[in-house]
Amino acid sequence: SRVVNQTPRVVFDTNILFSALGWTGTPHQCVQAARRGRCYSITCAAILNELSEKLQLKRRFDASKAAESVTEIRAFSEMVAVPGELRVVAADPDDDAILECAIKGGAHYVVSGDRHLLSLGQYEGIQNKTATDFLALLDTIRR
Repeated sequence: SRVVNQTPRVVFDTNILFSALGWTGTPHQCVQAARRGRCYSITCAAILNELSEKLQLKRRFDASKAAESVTEIRAFSEMVAVPGELRVVAADPDDDAILECAIKGGAHYVVSGDRHLLSLGQYEGIQNKTATDFLALLDTIRR
């Protein structure tokens, strides 16, 4: 695989970031791994904007608390510009931004709970993984 002896570059889907901020399951462990430098988080405005919206809508965060959460994600993530040109996931155009972010950011993995992305398996060499599978994979990479 392409990631031997290299810190894996990963895009966390909005649903992973959302879960990581509220609960201590596998999405949280994935994000913690990025905070600790075991993997390299790549993100974009589209993901963070969607995260902010979902936090306000579903978790009743006010705008400033949502912004705080986004700032915290940005602190350990590389931001990439996503032009919004990719059209791959017809069933869910939001997923196109995730894939485009991964491509522009040179990611090896997308970590997602989204069935559209997971059913793709991989796209242009980028592997789509569940949080559980990604954690298992991190354990196989030298610490």
